[in-house]
Amino acid sequence: MDQRFLGASGLRVPALGFGVGTFGGRGPLFGAWGDTGPDEATRLIDICLDAGANFFDTADVYSDGASEEVLGRALRGRRDRVLLSTKVGLRLGEDANAVGNSRFHLLRAVEDSLRRLGTDYVDLLQLHAFDARTPVEETLSTLDGLVRAGKVRYLGASNFSGWQLMKSLAAADRHGRSRYVAHQAYYSLIGRDYEWELMPLGLDQGLGAVVWSPLGWGRLTGKIRRDRPLPAGSRLHETAGFAPPVDDERLYRVVDALDAVAAETGRSVPQVALNWLLQRPTVSTVLIGARNEAQLRENLGAADWSLDPAQIARLDAASAVPPPYPYYPYWNGQFAERSPAPVPRPEEPA
Repeated sequence: MDQRFLGASGLRVPALGFGVGTFGGRGPLFGAWGDTGPDEATRLIDICLDAGANFFDTADVYSDGASEEVLGRALRGRRDRVLLSTKVGLRLGEDANAVGNSRFHLLRAVEDSLRRLGTDYVDLLQLHAFDARTPVEETLSTLDGLVRAGKVRYLGASNFSGWQLMKSLAAADRHGRSRYVAHQAYYSLIGRDYEWELMPLGLDQGLGAVVWSPLGWGRLTGKIRRDRPLPAGSRLHETAGFAPPVDDERLYRVVDALDAVAAETGRSVPQVALNWLLQRPTVSTVLIGARNEAQLRENLGAADWSLDPAQIARLDAASAVPPPYPYYPYWNGQFAERSPAPVPRPEEPA
């Protein structure tokens, strides 16, 4: 499988990683995603490793820690073959300090994650969300200490806005702290908000995108169609309230375009949707998920081939939405000379 640098770091990650939110099966959200136990998890990880997808992403809040526990058990004896990523910062517990990016919570959360994962370090630690109540200097000094202690190799953020990322990166530079090299963000053919500000920021600051929910919360699996009821097995029955909204007509327009490209390429709709993401600037790895072996093998088939430029353009057009102010392009006429350079694709020199 294609190996890419994680942002501006020297760490190489596979084009497809495995998000294990389906491991554990606790609670209304994660229980709807899946309830994979240790035995099935071991089998799915075997398949990933055989395909070269050795990057595994979890979080302490996934199934109240059960996702980390199941992943740790499934990786016993082969920790040195994988890259482990987890996220901390969301509430996990009832006491007042069981949430956020304070020194108190981060140190405790990381120790708990290491114990559940059965390891003494993680390759990538990401803050699950921005904490406006904690000074960024406190957060960054704590994270830098974890790197220096060898408990964390690389740092990232998840679900940050542009200003939150830039404030953190500027503070890291000002105080000589370890920088974020990754941003885990929602991005899909029906969720392209990432492109408006976060993608240019990633290009400028050397942040690699770790893409979550690349199939739009299951809407781009090819099972949702015009004039058809939601399939009985769709997780959207339970999780639609958590998912970013999308206009139905736009969704159907994108699915129509995916159908056409899938027919041309001999690939499935999910494989085309995932491959489109692999061609986008800043994308370091796309996290696929699976509740069973068949889903996993299909999703892994999205790597090691490429859509042609005409197919990419067709999908771009079908999924495009006008960006909001101030991101829409008004630099024409007298402002033409101020137009930014075209955003390079990964295969082109920046």
